[in-house]
Amino acid sequence: MFKLTTKIAIPVILVGLFAIISFVSVDYEKLEPNLYIIITLLVVFVFFSGIAIGQSISSLVKRVLEKSNELSKGNFSSRVYINTKDELSELANNFNRLAEKLEESRLQEENAEKTIAIKVKARTNDLEETIKALDQKVKNRTIELEKLMEKANKIQEGSKNEAVEDVPTKNP
Repeated sequence: MFKLTTKIAIPVILVGLFAIISFVSVDYEKLEPNLYIIITLLVVFVFFSGIAIGQSISSLVKRVLEKSNELSKGNFSSRVYINTKDELSELANNFNRLAEKLEESRLQEENAEKTIAIKVKARTNDLEETIKALDQKVKNRTIELEKLMEKANKIQEGSKNEAVEDVPTKNP
């Protein structure tokens, strides 16, 4: 984040120095030595305030960046709280709304997966029961057919025996 700090601090420092130089150049001949001390203190103040402003803004941006990294890794409960009442605060609020919507979406997805799993399990149980019922019907029909085959075989043997008895025998 040093890059962002310097990008913010350097323009603030340069503007401050430009303002100080402008005041000094206006009436150079009438400047007193005490004014040089004041200008030096003013330069130091502008320098440190520029660095402080840069660090302040960069720390807020760094916080949003860290939370966005957490969000990208799947931590949908990640939130950023910035109370500056400016664009950074608005950015944090938008980030929080996005994270909330992603979290809701993930919960809906999990609920849908659970619902589908329950429906699939119920349908699988229904199909297993239907298969068992059909299997039992096939076994019952097989038993009935075997009994009918036995009866048919007995009837067939009985008719063969009757046909053999009805055949006249020739006596020479």
